[in-house]
Parts: sequence; structure tokens; C-alpha cells
Amino acid sequence: MASTPPEFIPESTTDDAVQAPAMDLANRRHQIWPVFSAAELRRLERFGHHARHADGASMFQAGSSDFGMLVILSGKVAISRHEGLGKTSPMSELVAGQFIAEVAQLSGRPALVNGAAVGEVEVLVISPESLRALIVAEAELGERIVRALILRRVGLINVNSGGPVLVGPRGNGNLFQLQSFLASNGHPHTVLDPATDAAAAALAATYQPAPQEWPLVVCPDGKVMKNPGNAELGRCLGMLPDLSGDKIFDVLVVGAGPAGLATAVYAASEGLSVLALEQRAYGGQAGASARIENYLGFPTGISGRALAGRAYVQAQKFGVEIATPASAANLLCDSWPLRINLCDGTQVRARTVVLSCGARYRRPSLANLKTYEGRGVYYWASPIEAKLCKQEEIILVGGGNSAGQAAVFLSGHAAKVHMVIRGEGLAASMSSYLIERIAATPNITLHTHTEIIALEGDEDGLTGARWRNNRTGEECDCKVRRVFLFVGADPNTDWLRDCAVAVDEQGFIRTGFDVTRAECRAHGHTAQLPYPPPGLPERAALETSVPGVFAIGDVRAGSTKRVAAAVGEGAAVVSQIHGFLARLPVGSA
Repeated sequence: MASTPPEFIPESTTDDAVQAPAMDLANRRHQIWPVFSAAELRRLERFGHHARHADGASMFQAGSSDFGMLVILSGKVAISRHEGLGKTSPMSELVAGQFIAEVAQLSGRPALVNGAAVGEVEVLVISPESLRALIVAEAELGERIVRALILRRVGLINVNSGGPVLVGPRGNGNLFQLQSFLASNGHPHTVLDPATDAAAAALAATYQPAPQEWPLVVCPDGKVMKNPGNAELGRCLGMLPDLSGDKIFDVLVVGAGPAGLATAVYAASEGLSVLALEQRAYGGQAGASARIENYLGFPTGISGRALAGRAYVQAQKFGVEIATPASAANLLCDSWPLRINLCDGTQVRARTVVLSCGARYRRPSLANLKTYEGRGVYYWASPIEAKLCKQEEIILVGGGNSAGQAAVFLSGHAAKVHMVIRGEGLAASMSSYLIERIAATPNITLHTHTEIIALEGDEDGLTGARWRNNRTGEECDCKVRRVFLFVGADPNTDWLRDCAVAVDEQGFIRTGFDVTRAECRAHGHTAQLPYPPPGLPERAALETSVPGVFAIGDVRAGSTKRVAAAVGEGAAVVSQIHGFLARLPVGSA
């Protein structure tokens, strides 16, 4: 049966969750909108139930309906989206044999669009749980469905369609922060400037936001908010589910970077119930990497966002519950099950906790740094930031791999990149392939023995920076509007103060024999023993000083700060979790 090609699939795409080649997406309509054969429809029957809708009936509503997948058996379905002020606009029309779903439906999140029956319509309704079961049980069909879900999300992102509408003046700092939050989470959205768009101007005239109330955000269900925080926006989009129930998870993962996502995928695929908490965006600091070229299996490289996006969809496929943004306030380990209080007052419980909370961006000691964060000072380099500095002169501070990847990426957009480091060179902290690439890039200039000592700006944002050569004492004023800071990170462990998780002198979490060695020193045993002395317990390699609490990735003392190492630890910890759960007394919670 022929399908009606939806209109929002673009002719090209930028870097995305699956890194579809630039001119390839438009040629993959057959993958984006597959048509199931009669035999395939019969195979789908056992996963759902039939429902009928009269001509013109509303089948589902953006922001409120949480179906898993709808397979059209007869009739047509018109897809539309909200634009605010009660208005909707048509997007596409699907026919019999096609299915309606998007990545959000894997985890039961609200739909991003509306659907109405065109003529008498019969559909097969498959719940989120049954959809995940279908994807696992029917390997060939499951592969086609997951590919379609991902490519649909890519299409929505690339043409700014579906999801919320952000309305605000160009250059507004609050607008940038929300746009960055959504882009980092691979969530489609539209940005409209009331100075150039009539619909946005009408919305602004209706709600009349004060300067501090920009931007206006139109949720998929049509609700309008004034300058919401990330958590409020997350709840509006279903990214932050209600966690106030009494469920006890087998595994609670704190942090959805590469390590945490690896744990979530492996644990859930082995039948454990998993909740992952992420305070800002999945992928962690790795998600900010413009291109990772030394990750096994990707000879041409892959962006951190693309790698994390694949892992994120994979986790949802196996039923992982992911809450974003969900910030942990404290870990309570004086009773069992273990408990974590979130910053919004919610408490979640689990039999085991995996700490993959990574590190916080380190901030230089500059008096007015916070004033310009998001208004000229940035801590990662995504396509959003790259557009801001097109044909401009910029400064990038840092000499690690992330800084090198960002410098190379931004050099393709900026007129000139000043790379500022305090050391005498890059060899001590950067991979050789990046050093060679930086040296071969004509618009990157490396400034050694140098640091930024002051920032300048006005009400519109950053206007300049002053740096100093620490050998010569020479200072230089540089008129730039963009400064990128990649100066390392500190362990994100302050929130563990209410639980006796042992950390080292820098605040990184000790695990396994490192814990035992520290306990030996505390008990007066100074020898470097291969086994713990009597009275001290043996621990799994990734277990902390608290039974049932594990640490992996960048937050763990002695870890290798590489994406591949983090993923390896995320996989390895699952077998240690099984070992811990197997030792629990029969009948434990």
C-alpha cells in the first residue's frame, strides 16, 4: 500500500542522535514511514487491541495522551501540532499499514503531536510495555520500528517541529539556557522571535511578559509558561515523571553519562528494574564532545551527542525509567532499602545504588563569571553555540581532549580560535591525533603559559576578555563575544555528605581495594596487603565503603577518564550488582 509522504522530513540534517548522513535522511522515507504487510500486521496482533474512531474524532492529544504505538488498520490519521493561543497547524497524514509513535512513546511519555481520524479509522493500540516487548520478541520488526522512531525524532529536530515552542527576543540569556537544555536532551522544539514572527508577536501581546519573564514556552498541550526552569519544562514534556510512588527499584543509577547509561542498558536487559536520574542532560560531559575518534568501532568518529543518543534510546527499549532533570540532594544509607532524596523533596528507594554522577565543570576565579554564563561564556560546544560564533573571533580555554575536540569543531565556524592554556604545551593532557589536527588548522592559535584574568561586557553580554602571559607578565585585551571554558572538572560528591561513602583527598569515591587500603591505614596496618586483614570485609572492585553502593566512571577514584573506560565500568558493575543481590537474605525487600 502506498504511503503519503509526511511533509516535515528535511532534505538534509545536522549532527543528530544517529548521525544520519547529510543527504541521506530524505532518501530514507521508506525507513521513517514503513508500511507493514498483511502478514506483519498479523504478527503485531498479539501485542495490542483494536480500537475504532469516527470521522473527525480526536484520537490523541499532545502533552496528555501516553499510548505506545498505534498501527493504522484502515482509514487515515491527520497529524498536527499546537502553536499557542489555541491554534494548531497540520504536519502530515498517515495511511493504513503505517504506525504512529515516536521515541517518547517507548517510555510512555506524552505525545508531541495531535492525531485526528480522517474517515472511519481502525487502529491496533499497543501500550508502551507491549511495544518494548514487541521490539525484543520480534527482532526484525523491532529493528525497523526502532530505526523509524529515531529517524522521526531526527526529522522533528532538524525542521524545528513538534515539542514545545520557545518565544523570546534574539540573544536572550534565559532563552539560550532552555534551548541548550532541550538540544542537549535531543528534544525537538521551535524557537520564534516576536520581532520577526507574527504568531510569536501575537503570543507576546497576549501574555505581555516582563523582561525577566522571557521566554514564553508553549507546551505540546498548549499550556503557556513564562520563563520556566528546567524542572518545570521537564515536567511539561514528560521528561521528569512522577517518582513519588512506593516502588523499590533493583538499581538506582545517579547520572546518565556513558557509564550510567551502560549500567542502565545492561541491568535492564538482564531483567533488573532500573531508574536513572540525570540532573541536566543524558550523555554527561561526553555529550559535549564534538567528535570522539578513538572510540572502538567508529573509525570515522562519532559525536558524544550521537553516541549518548543511541544509548539513551537503547535504555528506553529495555524499560529503563529515566528522569531528567532530577537532582539528587542526599543519599541515606543508614537503613535498607537505600534512599535518595531529590531536590524537589521526592524520595526514591532502591536495593542498590550506582554512583555515576561524574564531575562538575570547573570555573576559573573570575569576579563576574556568572554574569556572562550563557551570555558569552559557555562550558561546551554544541551546534547551538557554533551558530552563535559564526565568523567571530573566540577564546577557548583548556588543554584536554574535550578542549581539543571543541577547538577543532568551532574552527569550522569561527573566524579565529585563540586556544589558551597555562602549561607549556598540549602533549601532557591531549591525544596526539588532536594535537596534530590543531597544529594543522590555520585559524587556531595556541597561547601557552597564559590564562584569562578578566571578563568585560555590557547589558547584552560579553564584549571582551583580558589574558596574561604568566612568564612575561604581558597582558592583552581581546574583543570577543564568546569564551569557551574547558578547564577540567571537580567530582560531584558534595551531596553524599549524609552517607559514609569514602572519598579520597580530591573528593573522588574510593571503591574495592582502595577502600580496604584506606581502612588498613585507619587501623594501623601500613603494609600494602594483597588481601584485607582479618575483620575487614572483601568488596567487589566497584563497590564503595557502603554495601550496595557502587561507583563508576569519572567520579570514581583512579578511573581512566575516557568514554570507553566509563562504558566498560558501567557494564562490569552489573555482574557485581547481581552478586550483591544474590547475597541478600530471602524475603528481603
